[in-house]
Amino acid sequence: MMILIKNASIIPQNEKRQTVKNDIYIEDDKISQIAPSIKVEAEYVIDGEKKLVLPGLINTHTHLPMTLMRGYGDELSLEKWLNECIWPIEARLDKKFVEAGAKLSLLEMISTGTTCFTDMYFFEDLLATVAKKVGIRAFMGFAIIDFDTPEMPKEMLLSECEKFCRKWINDDLITPVVAPHSTYSCSPEKFQKASEMAQNYGVLLHTHCSETRKEVYNVKKRYGMRPVEHLKKLGILNENTLLAHCGWITKGEIKEIATTGARVSYNPVSNMKLATGGYAPIPELLQAGVPVGLGTDGAASNNSLDMFESMKFAALLQKQHRWDPSIISAQTVLDMATIGGANCLGINAGSIEEGKKADLIMIEMDKPNMIPRHNLISNLVYSVKGCDVSTTIVNGKLLMLEREFLTLDYEKVLEDAEEAARELVSKI
Repeated sequence: MMILIKNASIIPQNEKRQTVKNDIYIEDDKISQIAPSIKVEAEYVIDGEKKLVLPGLINTHTHLPMTLMRGYGDELSLEKWLNECIWPIEARLDKKFVEAGAKLSLLEMISTGTTCFTDMYFFEDLLATVAKKVGIRAFMGFAIIDFDTPEMPKEMLLSECEKFCRKWINDDLITPVVAPHSTYSCSPEKFQKASEMAQNYGVLLHTHCSETRKEVYNVKKRYGMRPVEHLKKLGILNENTLLAHCGWITKGEIKEIATTGARVSYNPVSNMKLATGGYAPIPELLQAGVPVGLGTDGAASNNSLDMFESMKFAALLQKQHRWDPSIISAQTVLDMATIGGANCLGINAGSIEEGKKADLIMIEMDKPNMIPRHNLISNLVYSVKGCDVSTTIVNGKLLMLEREFLTLDYEKVLEDAEEAARELVSKI
């Protein structure tokens, strides 16, 4: 597919971090040319006037089918929420429910400017197939845990995860991820086998880490050390490890994460909604050189997959906690949602530059919440809503053009998800 965007205001997120006015020519899956007045033939010519073009947002932690649990079990602590609401519902999941929830998630992400995401869930091969058909870039985490899942017995998880890795390892959109759930739900032996698998296939290992104080204390009581130290002792921490949350880590643990080359996914909205009490020490992580991306977590613990909302809260949480409005800038937060996420995942995306993957989005600038435009970066982080996204392009293909969805049936996705959600909770 060849796409030409004319007369666009571009926030390229390149090294200079400056806004430019140019045309963008996309050929196949790459950004081929960025220059004034490009004259080429293209299948789609998009008028960029009154639009802002920026790299697609990268969601580094979510759970696709949990959109069906949006608003279910609110106002509960993480442990109570999991034990009394989420896990009983997940025990009833089957392929029909999972597919309906996944399509709803993909529709929401595409409509709000996410072009790449990292998942962790059950039925991951089915989820990968759905994401591939829709055309979004996805890092699909095959969940490994110490008990049976709705899909299969616990004894099958490692072998099936390996089959999953072999199947998707060379795909252009889907990247397999080995995803042991957490230090409190996976034995050391299972963690080590998962790590060996990830290293053998050269893929990410993605896990929850230090999300709550109770988790940290329980892991310390069981193993005599905190989660980060436990992972380090097991040989889990390395440049292919992505840790979700890290809301209860110490200065010493920041140093360990930095030294090993591990990456962190910051999920502020979910952490605040579940009242985990901690916060990821983002300024210290960044200062230590740790790659940090931004995540929404699942819609069950966030209620939204809107990365623009997560950007705003990412900044506000740090400012409020530190009593310092300058502790983290809008530009830093935008970096986490774009180039930072790309660095966490190791992909050639996250900025608009010639030769990069053509994953980008267009924002309506002619809206009340974008006026005045004293500072476009500030507007993006503090004013823009996901519904301001007009066009979403992934891998050089249009997934949404002027709010029209090209790879999903909007009405059917909503209808199927509504029906599936009702049925899922009807006997709980």
